[in-house]
Amino acid sequence: MDDRYAALRQGLVDAVLSSSGASDSTVRRAVEERAAALGGRASATTNAVPLALAAYVDKVATCAYTVTDEDVAMLCQAGYSEDMIFEITVSAALGAARARLQRGLAALKGDSDATPAG
Repeated sequence: MDDRYAALRQGLVDAVLSSSGASDSTVRRAVEERAAALGGRASATTNAVPLALAAYVDKVATCAYTVTDEDVAMLCQAGYSEDMIFEITVSAALGAARARLQRGLAALKGDSDATPAG
């Protein structure tokens, strides 16, 4: 299958995870990995996300529609700025989306790895 959007997706990934921002790019990468693991990426690790962010990242990755103002307020109280929270949210959404896309494309090809473990 021809992937005509690969370069565009990579540009998005680079912009979200590697560009300068309010949050550390290492944290954004860890958040993306954790969310990807929750989205079904088999090789992702989940233990590098700061404890204060873990539950929020999990919520964004699995049921983003349930994020509330209180969730954001708790992160602000933990010392995260609104810009940092935005970047973390985008990183988590990106990880979950990439994992789901990967699973969907695998399913189209008939790969048995298309379904998440668990």
